[in-house]
Amino acid sequence: MVVYYANALALFMHSSYREVLRCLLEGVQWLMDPSVALKVAGNSGISQARTRLGWEQLRQLHDEVVKPIAVTATKGAWYRTWRLVSLDGSTLNVADEKANEKAFGRPGASRGSSAFPQLRFVSLVESGAHVLFGTRMGAYATGENTLAKPVLGALCKGMLCLADRGFFGFQMWQQGLATGAQLLWRVKKNLRLPCEKRLADGSYLSHVYASEKDRRRHRHGITVRVIEYRLDGVAGAEPVYRLVTSILDAQQAPAEELAALYHERWEIETALDELKTHLRGARIVLRSKTPDLVRQEFYGLLMAHFAVRALMHEAALQADEDPDRLSFLHAVRVVRRELPTFHAIPPSGAQSVS
Repeated sequence: MVVYYANALALFMHSSYREVLRCLLEGVQWLMDPSVALKVAGNSGISQARTRLGWEQLRQLHDEVVKPIAVTATKGAWYRTWRLVSLDGSTLNVADEKANEKAFGRPGASRGSSAFPQLRFVSLVESGAHVLFGTRMGAYATGENTLAKPVLGALCKGMLCLADRGFFGFQMWQQGLATGAQLLWRVKKNLRLPCEKRLADGSYLSHVYASEKDRRRHRHGITVRVIEYRLDGVAGAEPVYRLVTSILDAQQAPAEELAALYHERWEIETALDELKTHLRGARIVLRSKTPDLVRQEFYGLLMAHFAVRALMHEAALQADEDPDRLSFLHAVRVVRRELPTFHAIPPSGAQSVS
């Protein structure tokens, strides 16, 4: 019941702890004697129950359940035979408590520090279905690349992962390749990538190395394909954009297509906006008062987002529609309105719901 509650908190961020529990209990009263009036626990009792549960179980449930869901018929989820996913990070404000500040830290501001402590997280997002998966969180001072290392473990063969230039590095690239996924990452303009073989589509092959010593001796390098392009007529565009990809065969993925495809990376910004603005609520902070309950609330928030997105994906398939064309905010409102009338799903998962 407390696991359900941790997820429900994310759906009712504007409601009190007791009101969220009351809403949830109304949906499971059939498990008890319907004639017996339910007594809703107070805030202290709710916090004690959440503390007993802890947060590790929520992360374990998240890791087991929150996975890519697109099927062959899902529109916008694929490039040729590859499932499109993107890698990126963000932050969330948490309650202004001393314990939270000690655990997560605060970002700097023009005058001292920010109003709230913040946690940092990194996720993969399935572009077609906007599912955030493989997520890991840490203190604000934890670098995105540090968090990204375990996140990359959620990649697998058949995926094509897009990422911005801040994530590129020899070890990160090597780790991504080890998963069997294909990679398409932007790189910084000062990265040395001499042309070793020009391909018919204008891209070229080069090597990246772990160190300058390896570069000089031409050892332990990884072959990459480099794509350079411009965005003519686009205000604020940089002079040249450079991508590197592990897809070395230009016929499998022409440079022009990959250059256009890279901008699908912005799908993760839409998914993060859904999580932080439409589900959590603009200018709403995670309300838990202790670090462990913040972590629990965070993974509950991710699973609530996944549940809404899974329903939207199912609806899009039935309507033969692109999931991007459905309103996330409308879906959230429908779930909130209907949740008290749903029959509870027992932990065994044995009972189905229509």
